[in-house]
Amino acid sequence: MAAGDGERDMLLGRNTPAVEHYTPGLLYPIPRADARLALGLTDPLPFCGVDLWHAYEMSWLDAEGRPVARVGRFMIPASSPYMVESKSFKLYLNSLNNTRFPGEEEAKRTICSDISRVTGADVDLDLVQPDDPALAGGTLAGICLDDRPVGVPVGEPDGQMLSVLPGDVVEQQYYSHLLRSLCPVTSQPDWATIWLQYRGHPIDPDSLLTYWLAYRQHREFHEQCVERMFRDLLQHCSPESLLIQAFYTRRGGLDINPFRSTEPGARPLPRLNRQ
Repeated sequence: MAAGDGERDMLLGRNTPAVEHYTPGLLYPIPRADARLALGLTDPLPFCGVDLWHAYEMSWLDAEGRPVARVGRFMIPASSPYMVESKSFKLYLNSLNNTRFPGEEEAKRTICSDISRVTGADVDLDLVQPDDPALAGGTLAGICLDDRPVGVPVGEPDGQMLSVLPGDVVEQQYYSHLLRSLCPVTSQPDWATIWLQYRGHPIDPDSLLTYWLAYRQHREFHEQCVERMFRDLLQHCSPESLLIQAFYTRRGGLDINPFRSTEPGARPLPRLNRQ
């Protein structure tokens, strides 16, 4: 399937039979430009970053026909013209289950090539043993806002909800486990922890949590939600530096962790315990 095919080809929200043979054409690209244009985000983008994916259900056959199981960590650059739709990603990975590869490097090369072709950028992939300690979930630094005395606001998230307090420039980290957004195709809820690190004048934590809670009825893909947050924080709080990452819980054997930053050398954080 060529990038740019219409939504009629999207598998999300449709009943789909299991695919028993390697089928790279299952991968469905979603253009980033449409949502960014609606946010007023044009080149040069105000952020860099990646979409970090963990694929927990990766398997193929070795040269002798024996199953191999791995966990994949994919890094898709935020600069790529396309992101990959998650259900198509899952179905593509499942199509590898009965495919033989001479070795792990050949499997990795094929998968990276397929995902890179669809996203329009070079994609990094680490293949990890399922019992590798590196997969252990981590915890976040900073202040959890979940006990703040605020409720869910009415309406869509709006950067006007954010406010800055008087005071000197600070370096601060906040997070919340209460992020919920909706799939724009199926309207099913997506759950996440959201983490913010910034340097700038102090952001009112109540306003920040109120803003994050406003996403509970918001319909947008994970990556687009994070870029909306980044845009609003940059415009309404004017931080000197800004890093934000969402840790969406697993669905279909995949979790998605979009990371955006003003700092070119910054790296995304690893997976969390709840994922």
